[in-house]
Amino acid sequence: MQETGPDRIPPPEMAAAAEKGLKLRAQHRRGGTTAGIARAQDFKARKPVSDRTIRRMVSYFTRHKVDKRAENFGDEENPSTGYIAWLLWGGDAGQKWAEEHRRAIERAKQEARMQRFRQPQEGSSRVS
Repeated sequence: MQETGPDRIPPPEMAAAAEKGLKLRAQHRRGGTTAGIARAQDFKARKPVSDRTIRRMVSYFTRHKVDKRAENFGDEENPSTGYIAWLLWGGDAGQKWAEEHRRAIERAKQEARMQRFRQPQEGSSRVS
């Protein structure tokens, strides 16, 4: 896990959405995959999130934003499977957080690449 950049601890809103998703999944016995359940358990416990998981989150939310148009998305009494899965991945708070962190990761990578070009290579001499 890369330690630079923004805090990798899921915010409370994301942890709350994951916990809600776990409760709805247990109550309705549907929604989410083993990967989504694992993410929700980690988010609920507010464990640090790796770069790889952040990329997976962005990918999940990109693929599943269409689920928000489904009937019963957001319905607490009879939630759609997509709504439960969305919550397991941190809900809207998780989507926003993952996008922000992905952008920060990309900026840090770009800065590291640029830094290599700014520093003279060891053993080389610059000609003025």
